[in-house]
Amino acid sequence: MSADKLNLAVFISGNGSNLQALIDACKDPAFPARIALVVSNQPGAYGLERAKKAEIPAIMIDHKNYTNRSEFENVLQDTLKDYPVNLICLAGFMRILSADFVNRWPNKIINTHPALLPKFGGKGMYGEHVHRAVLEAGELQSGCSIHYVIPEVDQGPVIVQRAVPVIADDSVETLAARVIAQEHIAYPEAVRMIAEKRV
Repeated sequence: MSADKLNLAVFISGNGSNLQALIDACKDPAFPARIALVVSNQPGAYGLERAKKAEIPAIMIDHKNYTNRSEFENVLQDTLKDYPVNLICLAGFMRILSADFVNRWPNKIINTHPALLPKFGGKGMYGEHVHRAVLEAGELQSGCSIHYVIPEVDQGPVIVQRAVPVIADDSVETLAARVIAQEHIAYPEAVRMIAEKRV
């Protein structure tokens, strides 16, 4: 384990394509971070397979097995203690973390959002909901934002943004595909910036 590398815990809930982007980035010996742990809150998340193929420790903690958010997050916290984690990367993790959890990790949790924050952020704004809102608003561009997580949803400081054009005949699916391609570039870029203390 390289002492000079940033150790990441990547939280996922599904396919894990942003996890894969980070796995691919970390394959480069010069990349200043490594993935110490992958955590999923969904038993069937394909991201767990991605972690297994990359020989990265992966743990499934099903939030439905706990009576409340606090109990679930206490298990998350206890799990993280067993790994040398410096930064938590939320990569399609479909749970809102409580202020209590976030405050235990000040400036050490980042997230990706499929829009150019502060536009189209906040509770209820995720995935296809965001893209539909962008199209309905008649926006000329959208994109993605990698940002620090604070207790207020999608309000943390932005680290990296990448814009894409909104095309006249775009559907939710075509816009989403264009945005996720940029997320796969922006997420490793943000991690590199943090690791190199350029943020």
